[in-house]
Amino acid sequence: MNYVGLSKKVSYILRHEQHDNHLEIDDRGWCYLSNLISILRKDEKFSSVVKKDIVEMIKLSEKKRHEIDGDKIRATYGHTTGKKIIKQASPPPNILYHGTINKFLESIFSVGLHSRERHYVHLSKDIDIAINVAKRRDSFNIVILEVESEKAYNEGILFYCESDGIWLSDNIPPKYLKVFYL
Repeated sequence: MNYVGLSKKVSYILRHEQHDNHLEIDDRGWCYLSNLISILRKDEKFSSVVKKDIVEMIKLSEKKRHEIDGDKIRATYGHTTGKKIIKQASPPPNILYHGTINKFLESIFSVGLHSRERHYVHLSKDIDIAINVAKRRDSFNIVILEVESEKAYNEGILFYCESDGIWLSDNIPPKYLKVFYL
């Protein structure tokens, strides 16, 4: 089984094609795994896929883009679902990091970090992950922001821990941000 290809297909269905495939996704982003498997099997490349394949795909994935709970599955980040996926808030570590590039700094320090086209702001407890995120936009003008996450949480900003160490949050005002110098 091509697990990378399967992961991409599952992500695409859960994030972008759920309406086209009449896949019912609840307000927490979950759908029945059996329904997803039925959709996958319509594709010749995945005509023999079973739950075991999807469990193995998730286990082997470095990015942990999906999770299974009993007979349901969801994409951990539902960027293009029509509704915001409801997450369980958790107290964050004292500091989290956000990777960006120089050209966005003026806007960020004016209005804060905003989720924009995503449902949540994406943060990391690991500086290297934040650097890799910033490099996706520009390899030479990287800026890492340090987020006073514990202080923000204590003052009402909600944070959500993902299974892979990535943290999500609601919008973060500039008063909780400072440039982290490498």
